[in-house]
Amino acid sequence: MTDLALVWFKRDLRCTDHAPLAAAARCRSAVGLYVLEDEWLGAPEWDPQHWEFIRQSLLELRDNLAARGMPLLLRRGAMPLVLAQLWRDYPFTELLSHEETGSAWTYARDRRVAAWCRERGIAWRQWPQFGVVRPLAQRDGWAEAWERFMARPPLAAVGQLPGTTTPLDGGDIPSLDALGLPAARPIPPAGEAAATRTLESFIAERGSRYLHTLSSPLLAERGCSRLSAHLAYGTVSMRQVVQRTRQRLRELRKEGSAEAGERARHLRGFLSRLHWHCHFIQKLEDEPASEFHNFSRSYDGLREDDWSEERFLAWAEGRTGFPFVDACMRCLRATGWINFRMRAMLVSFASYHLWLHWRGTGLFLARQFLDFEPGIHWSQMQMQSGTTGINTLRIYSPNKQWADQDPRGEFVRRWLPEWGSPDYPPPIVDEQRAARIAKERIWARRRQPEARAEARQVLERHGSRKDRSRTPRPKAQPQPPTTTEQLELFAGE
Repeated sequence: MTDLALVWFKRDLRCTDHAPLAAAARCRSAVGLYVLEDEWLGAPEWDPQHWEFIRQSLLELRDNLAARGMPLLLRRGAMPLVLAQLWRDYPFTELLSHEETGSAWTYARDRRVAAWCRERGIAWRQWPQFGVVRPLAQRDGWAEAWERFMARPPLAAVGQLPGTTTPLDGGDIPSLDALGLPAARPIPPAGEAAATRTLESFIAERGSRYLHTLSSPLLAERGCSRLSAHLAYGTVSMRQVVQRTRQRLRELRKEGSAEAGERARHLRGFLSRLHWHCHFIQKLEDEPASEFHNFSRSYDGLREDDWSEERFLAWAEGRTGFPFVDACMRCLRATGWINFRMRAMLVSFASYHLWLHWRGTGLFLARQFLDFEPGIHWSQMQMQSGTTGINTLRIYSPNKQWADQDPRGEFVRRWLPEWGSPDYPPPIVDEQRAARIAKERIWARRRQPEARAEARQVLERHGSRKDRSRTPRPKAQPQPPTTTEQLELFAGE
């Protein structure tokens, strides 16, 4: 039994299926800690909506922990300085947390925390948060490791926690106004209870036509799971979602009706995307620098010198003269969410038609997405920009997408009221000519021998694997999806 433990909450704001909390329950004394890090507040991907979602989740988490006897402390500052200040009052001997595959600043911070713990003889114990493997020797067998992790029963919500008799200042969970920061756009309900309600409403009813609704910005608002932000901030665990979906599939099989079979088909489609959620996060885990440079270095210099602030601002502000692109951007900026295909189209249009580098557009989108998940985000930005060297080149036609997904113009009229008036600008580029030039530039690189050789290396390091073992694949194990299906992981849907 450890004397004193500190549970460090990061992107795991829940009490259920929480390994560090389960370990804390076996300690003589334990307290929880969340640190509002100045480095995060100053990061280029940060947006007020991110803190507002976390703040609401922390308010609920603090109450849930207090009911179990453990305080949650809120501190603001830099790590490990915050740990050093707390250690003087509460000399903890163990630091308990989940692993985090995050932006570069989190990697640097974790290295500092690890060094600080070593110097003081403090044991820092970390547990996997998703099906991400750390360290991963090679991709062979990764899918089987993911399945083993997800098949283990989720840890029950902890009961009584030990708490502490040491008087500690809990600290305030400040609003954006108290921090002197701008107000956030409206966000959906946050916290563990909201995550559970969202999951149950999707499994029981909203997901019944999932595969038919996920591509349309009109239908996806309700027909998609809307769990992406909850998964990004850990108000529900991936394992909870996987196992609840599988439980519902078993129930539907027992029903045996045609209607139950159709519902099961849609939930199986959803289940496959949960697998690919972790597949993409593993890429950033294995190559953290991919946040900044191309997976395939053969594409270095392809767009870097062609940045146009004028084209970028037209795209970011929703005034490109392409109604469907602009409506999608206006919707995203207002709500912090849009469905997977529209995210893919926005990136494709910026990367190919406007020839903008993925890093600049990626940072802008990171601030717009409430569900920003670094591992998924940067892998998908590169995939949609054609710089991985291994994925199918997919250039979305904004006009075709409009015809397919909003044939009556309902979505465009909702978000682009000036459409059709003299106030709406003409197209910023010629769609067909811009797409043709982009294809020529990308394929000129892809045909180079060094690009082909590097593509094989990228595939070996990051590509998906079919099951190479003789063990039969579990029925629920997803088959590799098409590139289009992979795009849904932008939203963690």
